[in-house]
Amino acid sequence: MTAKIKSSQASNLAAKRAVVMNTDKKNPTPIVIAAVVVIALAAGLGFFLFPDGAPPRITTNSPPDAPIPEKGRFTYPVSLFDDEKARHFQYADTESKTTIGYFILKSTDGVIRAAFDACDVCWRAGKGYYQEGGSMVCRNCGRRFESGMVNEVQGGCNPAPLKRTIQGDQVVILEDDLKKGQTYFNFSKEA
Repeated sequence: MTAKIKSSQASNLAAKRAVVMNTDKKNPTPIVIAAVVVIALAAGLGFFLFPDGAPPRITTNSPPDAPIPEKGRFTYPVSLFDDEKARHFQYADTESKTTIGYFILKSTDGVIRAAFDACDVCWRAGKGYYQEGGSMVCRNCGRRFESGMVNEVQGGCNPAPLKRTIQGDQVVILEDDLKKGQTYFNFSKEA
C-alpha cells in the first residue's frame, strides 16, 4: 500500500511541477478558435454598423441652453470664446429638415471666427472638425487649418466660412446665413 501512496504522490507532484513549469501539454486550439471568433464578430459588427468604413457624424457639444433664434438671429456672448476653444453648435432647419453644424472660436490672433462644421471636399463623410491647439483639424482627412485662417480662406478642405458679426458684446449669426450651409449637411441619397 505504501508503494501505491508513494506512486500517487509522485504522479501528483509531477502534475503540479508540469503546471508550474508550464510543461503540461494543453491544447491551445480552443483558445485560439475563441479569439478568432471574437475578432471576426467584432469586425462583422463594425462592418454592419459602418458599411462605408466611417463612424457616424460626431455630435457637437451644443450646450443644453443653446441659443434660440430671436428675430432671425442667434447671439452669443463674446466672453464665451475668451478661452480660444472652439464651440460647436447645431441648428435644426425645419424647412430643409437638415441639422446644420457650425463652430465659433476666438482664433490665436484674437478674432472671433465662425465656420460650418464641413468643407467642400470632405462634407459627405459628415465628420467635421476638432480643435487641436491653435488649429482646426478635419476628422476625415486629417488636414490642419490654423485658427487665424478660419472664415478667411474658403474652398478645398478649409472649413466653409459662416458670416458672423460682432455687435457690442455679442457674436451675431443670422438664421438665413446658417440656412445657406444646409447643402453641407444633406446626407440623403438625393444629395
